[in-house]
Amino acid sequence: MEIRLSAFADEASADLLRQIETLHRERIPLIELRGVNGKNVAELEDEEALRCREQLGAGGIAVWSIGSPLGKIGVREDFSQHLKKAERVFRLANIFATARVRVFSFYTDAPERDEAEVFARMRAMSELAKEYGVTLYHENEKEIYGDIPVRNAKLLDNIPELHCVFDPANYVQCGADIAKALELLEDRIDYYHVKDALYAGGEVVPAGRGDGQLSRMIGGIRKDTVLTLEPHLTVFDGYTGIDRTELRHKYRYNSAAEAFSAAAEALRGLLRENSFTEANGVWKK
Repeated sequence: MEIRLSAFADEASADLLRQIETLHRERIPLIELRGVNGKNVAELEDEEALRCREQLGAGGIAVWSIGSPLGKIGVREDFSQHLKKAERVFRLANIFATARVRVFSFYTDAPERDEAEVFARMRAMSELAKEYGVTLYHENEKEIYGDIPVRNAKLLDNIPELHCVFDPANYVQCGADIAKALELLEDRIDYYHVKDALYAGGEVVPAGRGDGQLSRMIGGIRKDTVLTLEPHLTVFDGYTGIDRTELRHKYRYNSAAEAFSAAAEALRGLLRENSFTEANGVWKK
């Protein structure tokens, strides 16, 4: 069994070349592309994307997924413009040679009331994605429809084309039971975001130091997969553009680069703790 590592490298630096340097230093061969040179990936023009693709290729970094903001608007907000944005993101996925796009299931304060609208929107995005040879991977984010395990499962049941990214910290911040979430979704998780948090206060902490049961999560993996490091350990450039909640920290670091390195070492420690060994950028057991 093999685990490959990916990361939201924009948490180390806004500059793509520095992101590539950081990934090399931390022995992470893949990137979940989200913030690029101060822009959200969805805002890149074709020429910018092509230049970034060349830089990533020259640096030996492959794009695992596009960490898009799709589905991160209110369920009552205009969807026609959002669908145009989705088409733009899918075109960018083609440029970056990835068939994966991370998405969300729309902010709502009344999930049951808005369920039909959420499903309709997710189906529309999934159908459009297929035209570009792209698959959507839903992340459980705070305050969206699929923020808790049971609604996440219902979403997957109703949109068969949709795949699953498991984020333990987000579940903790929603008060969900991680053990039950893993049990409910275990066979449907396609890959994982490595981020940890505390039930008391919701602070984000290095992997393994919170209530997200990351060691149990990693130890329970039974198939080849990818772990995407998403530290959230210090306020990084662009955070306010991807999340509307306050980012709280229990641990403090002198820089984004230092926080990223601490997060990467915590992840490697969990892999070693669960009998994985590193060989040529791949963790095996």
